[in-house]
Amino acid sequence: MNQPESENGVLSQLGYVVSPSNAVQRAMQHLVASRPGAWLFSKFLHLVDKPLFRLSKGRVTMPSLLAGLPVIMLTTNGRKSGQPRTMPLLAIPSGDDVAVIGSNFGQENTPGWVFNLEADPSATVGYAGTEVEVRARRANPAETDATFASAARIYPGYAHYRSRADHRDIRVFVLETSQ
Repeated sequence: MNQPESENGVLSQLGYVVSPSNAVQRAMQHLVASRPGAWLFSKFLHLVDKPLFRLSKGRVTMPSLLAGLPVIMLTTNGRKSGQPRTMPLLAIPSGDDVAVIGSNFGQENTPGWVFNLEADPSATVGYAGTEVEVRARRANPAETDATFASAARIYPGYAHYRSRADHRDIRVFVLETSQ
């Protein structure tokens, strides 16, 4: 679905690919996009996903199995603790880099990783057994709109999340190689 534009961007370095989901996976995506599904997954998905990702040596996540969604593991530095914090996120191709959306499944609060990136934009992205050092920058308004449009084509839940969380600013970050 996406073709890397260069060999230096995050997409190319990770080998990140967005493949079409099958009918069962699309049905799961609609369940997760619902208000109850989003709430449930926001509370429990990362508890299962991180160990599964580690056990599979970075090759499998619950969203990739159940919903056909390619997930990265974003490791940030905790803004208060300074300790590494890892969260599974859907990465959206942005040129040859990737963007991440702080939607938190459309829940009330902004996810902690957003604050971590604002405090320290250096991070690590893991995907399919590969890790890349990145630097995050806040997407401008045009990039934010383009990212949401691209995200909705990959996973329709993002349109629901954006409308559900319209009471807050959903931050979008572009993750670029830190070279």
